[in-house]
Amino acid sequence: MRVHYVESFNPKELADRLLHYGQRADGVVFMALEHPVVRDAVNALADRGVPAITLISDLSNARRLAYVGIDNRSAGRTAALLLGRFMGPRPHGKIAMLAGSLNYRGHEEREIGFLHLIESTFPQVRVIGLREGHDDSERNYRQTRKLLEQHPDLAGIYNSGGGSDGVARAIVEARSEQKILFVGHGLTPDTRALLIDGTMDALITQTPQAMVGNCLRIFRNVRGKRDAMNDVKPVQFSIVLRENLP
Repeated sequence: MRVHYVESFNPKELADRLLHYGQRADGVVFMALEHPVVRDAVNALADRGVPAITLISDLSNARRLAYVGIDNRSAGRTAALLLGRFMGPRPHGKIAMLAGSLNYRGHEEREIGFLHLIESTFPQVRVIGLREGHDDSERNYRQTRKLLEQHPDLAGIYNSGGGSDGVARAIVEARSEQKILFVGHGLTPDTRALLIDGTMDALITQTPQAMVGNCLRIFRNVRGKRDAMNDVKPVQFSIVLRENLP
């Protein structure tokens, strides 16, 4: 197995790399960008008999072999429920959303799930405009600083992508009189520290080892001429708080 890094958020670069590495591979696993050139590349690989698995974020209307990752709409709904419950009896409140990029279908699905549950369950909460941070800490820091300057009464933030340390830095610097609730994704050394010091209230995470294991199992099934999803269990996510850190 070989790992290659591709420039993020560049569909043409991703498509070119898929076609290039697919020439020398029995199969490819990649985090998909929702774009026609990426779909065409996956379909071209399928024509050559090279199976492609989308990881973490899926790709619509493409002949990929399988998707391995969490139910992102459910993850967004879970984040909304957490923030809504954490807000308690406040008569009203504003929540901001940050995403890595809506070119990721997974981030778009998290947004849809989040907005739907807030609207249906917490009608007193107002969600202000979504901003893209491209999973970059500095960009997320600047975006969050602007949000807090424009909305000093901001009650909470949901970051559906990476770069949560940038969001946290802006929250700490704001020194708001009211605790700014913060829910994000992915247990890393940075987010672990943020949970411990109380800057982050909760995060939604999945086990990378389980996802890689599923990908390998799918390829083994294909090689063994079995159904691709034979004995492949759905990827589940966990809610991590400071008090249940693994």
